[in-house]
Amino acid sequence: MSGAEFMTLLAGTAGAFTALLFARAAWHKLADFTEFTGFVADYQLVPEPMVRPVSAVIVAAETAVVLAFLLPGGAPFGALIAMALLLGYAGGMAINLRRGRDRIECGCGGAAQPLSWSLIGRNIAIAALVASALFAPITLNLEGAIAAIGAGFTLWLGFIAVEQLLANAARFSLKR
Repeated sequence: MSGAEFMTLLAGTAGAFTALLFARAAWHKLADFTEFTGFVADYQLVPEPMVRPVSAVIVAAETAVVLAFLLPGGAPFGALIAMALLLGYAGGMAINLRRGRDRIECGCGGAAQPLSWSLIGRNIAIAALVASALFAPITLNLEGAIAAIGAGFTLWLGFIAVEQLLANAARFSLKR
């Protein structure tokens, strides 16, 4: 496998992972939008009247990420939105942690967990992975696409497992 082929496969894997990640996140937010607006309000980053509109924009942006990765040629657009969201979420978490507000539910869409520096590191690491979909073209043949989707799905399952471990560790540390 050449370097270019590897980068294309990595970009495809990142694209599949990102689409699954944001599909899950958007679904979680849409399934209980009122609860999600509560998470956004808890961050205290926008004035109260703006909480619902900002929450709706976040869900729309997450949905746009998924759609962009499903459309031919949409991966760079999806990667840009995904990176902006991930880094924005990390920034919002960092602001609240610096305020001493570490008991806020992250609202990330998976297992419930309070804000932590590990979540910020996670978001930055995922943004770096997503960047590979921004800089390498996703032009895979059928076998490459199947491999990329399988690798992206496997990476996503690993992400869910790590996310649950982080949630359990956070809950354990809060009980002390």
